Amino acid sequence: MAQLYYKYGTMNSGKSFEIIKVAHNYEEQGKSVLIFSPSVGARESADRVGSRVGFERAAIPVTDETDLYESVKSYVTSTASAKIYCVLVDEAQFLKKHHILELTRVVDELNIPVMAFGLKNDFQNQLFEGSYYLLVQADKIEEIKTICWYCDRKATMVIRFNDGQPMNAGEQIQIGGNEDYKPVCRRCYNEAFRKA
Repeated sequence: MAQLYYKYGTMNSGKSFEIIKVAHNYEEQGKSVLIFSPSVGARESADRVGSRVGFERAAIPVTDETDLYESVKSYVTSTASAKIYCVLVDEAQFLKKHHILELTRVVDELNIPVMAFGLKNDFQNQLFEGSYYLLVQADKIEEIKTICWYCDRKATMVIRFNDGQPMNAGEQIQIGGNEDYKPVCRRCYNEAFRKA
């Protein structure tokens, strides 16, 4: 029975690398997958999933108007397409509510497992829209763990930096890398703002 999986972690926890690994494992057995990536979250290009360790894969870009259920269904019903064994979604925090509900239909109506990977909370410790609805709708939720940038505790939060200074105000979505964001534990998060 297919299920909707939500695998979340902070920045640098290896979420995109995990997608590439899962896709490889399916395809090594001759089983086709579809990989989706929201256009808003693309570090490089919306048609690629890229990990910080240097691996990348082709992906289908997702815009606000994309209907994920219809996109998957069109692959399933196409005579030219092979059977789809799994749907993988990168940067799932950037999805909208309708996207998450469409993914539930992929699982429930098309009987295809969906694995969505993304951040849970933003730099202000607020849930992203996609994360919120994945936490509500997912059959299974799993944390992908990494360590705090400053100590040896588990990272559960992210600090956004601007010119080396921690920021806790601004737009929720600002694409950046290690110079802009650091994964941290709760203690180091709070300490950073006490010092600032």
